[in-house]
Amino acid sequence: MELREGQVAVVTGAASGIGRAMARRFAAEGLAVVLGDVEPGPLAEAADELMAEGAQVLARTVDVSDPEAVRAFADAAYDTFGAVHVLCNNAGVGSGAEGRMWEHEPNDWKWAFAVNVWGVFHGIQAFVPRMLAGGEPGHVVNTSSGDGGIAPLPTASVYAVTKAAVVTMTESLYAHLKAEHARVGASVLFPGPHMLRTGLWESHRNRPERYAKERPRRTPYRTLDQWEAAMKEAGHEIAFTPVEEVAEHVVDGIRAGRFWMLPASEHSDRQIRARSQSMLDRADPTYLESFILD
Repeated sequence: MELREGQVAVVTGAASGIGRAMARRFAAEGLAVVLGDVEPGPLAEAADELMAEGAQVLARTVDVSDPEAVRAFADAAYDTFGAVHVLCNNAGVGSGAEGRMWEHEPNDWKWAFAVNVWGVFHGIQAFVPRMLAGGEPGHVVNTSSGDGGIAPLPTASVYAVTKAAVVTMTESLYAHLKAEHARVGASVLFPGPHMLRTGLWESHRNRPERYAKERPRRTPYRTLDQWEAAMKEAGHEIAFTPVEEVAEHVVDGIRAGRFWMLPASEHSDRQIRARSQSMLDRADPTYLESFILD
């Protein structure tokens, strides 16, 4: 798909991190950008920054777990710009779950699924029918993760399960669009290949009361800086991928019509091969052993 001035891109989770970088990158291509996020303050800052650079911007506070809110978000986008050409279902949260799976609180799962899975589905339902009806070329990008999308990190199993679901949802969306001979494409994004400095580590700041934890955490939440410091103290140097590189990968992938927005990484390739070989061999998932032994 060609990206050009006059088109419109919608990005959820747009107030920070990957979402903000994608919005900035689309604006640099001349697209109008529709920013959605649950945090009004950072969202306003992101919108002001883009408008100061000359971009056409619409910013709306939206909780993607609420289907009515997402439909109202879509209405605002179409009322303002008349069309949407790119949809990035990017909003996501970590669950805050601790311990083994059987020790998790149900609300940890409910919240993560509400945002990471239902949020993507709500975006598809609110925008894709109108994108198809518009008859113009378009593209949907759903943000997954190597954690779950490729192979799970068992210490973050709730998040991993939701991101595995996003991959399957996007594969199904791709097939449905092809069956309709649509001019709208679909891609699944795996941000990376290294760690990212995003607000995901502090998702708990936006946790709604209806999904509140039912008991106190056994350990305090750690910021990314605290986690990085602990890893360095343990002798592990962490590499980071700038969010701007992720945004560039998205733009390149849309132009190329690439379904798997998966940056080159020997680590990811090893995971893919190991998991696929385990399935082909009908063997135990030994690629998880380093986590099982923890």
